[in-house]
Amino acid sequence: MPKIIDCITYLDEDMLLDLRLNILDEHVAHFVICEATFNHKGLKKKLNFNFSNFKKFKDKISYIVLDKEPNIIKIIDKNDSLKTKNSKILDNSINRDIAQRNYLNAKIQEFDDEDLILINDIDEIPNLNLFSYKKKITIFKQKMFYYKFNLLYPDLIWMGSRISKKKHLLSPQWLRNIKTKNYPWYRFDTFFSDKKYRNIDFIENGGWHFSNIKSPKEIDLKMRNFAHHLEYEESGLNASIIEKNIKEKKVFYNHFADMSDANKLTYNANLINLDKKKLPKYLYSNLDKYNNWID
Repeated sequence: MPKIIDCITYLDEDMLLDLRLNILDEHVAHFVICEATFNHKGLKKKLNFNFSNFKKFKDKISYIVLDKEPNIIKIIDKNDSLKTKNSKILDNSINRDIAQRNYLNAKIQEFDDEDLILINDIDEIPNLNLFSYKKKITIFKQKMFYYKFNLLYPDLIWMGSRISKKKHLLSPQWLRNIKTKNYPWYRFDTFFSDKKYRNIDFIENGGWHFSNIKSPKEIDLKMRNFAHHLEYEESGLNASIIEKNIKEKKVFYNHFADMSDANKLTYNANLINLDKKKLPKYLYSNLDKYNNWID
């Protein structure tokens, strides 16, 4: 019987990890967690994961540490133009993110070829109640939430969690990079592409993307350390502005903008309150536990 193996990268998100483990426990045979000794800027960081915080799941968790930067880090020269310098900083940040995700393979390789490998960020929780293996690749279409577990971003469906059998998995990042559409039969480039496919299974109501369920200061710290930290630092955003956005129930990041759009961090889409009964069963049954994160 194929097992579901949930694979995530980790920074310091204990509350979200606890929620994830409890929601997915009945479906997932094993959890693989990868933490790095450096952030996306390349700065050294302390390791935050502690098994004692997750004793209930200790026999189902494999925790691995990436302590070596990727080999493709670009050296920033003092003679680089500002544009070249910024481009190298962004590329280096993205490559560190990819390296951490791909290091999950260090543990994935130990599982059976028929096992189902679930690749996601820690805040992307798939609705595995609706999943059954049908096709080589499955993508979960998830509702998007900001700041609070029940503050819904109604304009966006998040193509987050993806699952494939180990025998088909080229790498964790390969699964992450797959285009989120089924291409028609006459697109011959799909025969040669590792991103374009004609037969993906998409799961409607496929889960929940709980983005930035943090305090304003924590969100500010996260944004200064994630792959696109340079854009955030140049945007003028800070903890005070984020706090104002939370109070006004506004999204600050434009997920529809092109990645090169300098204005994608000056967004103000409205969030709406979702009926709490539509939250994951475990979350709805334990609202008191997460009371600070319910609007």
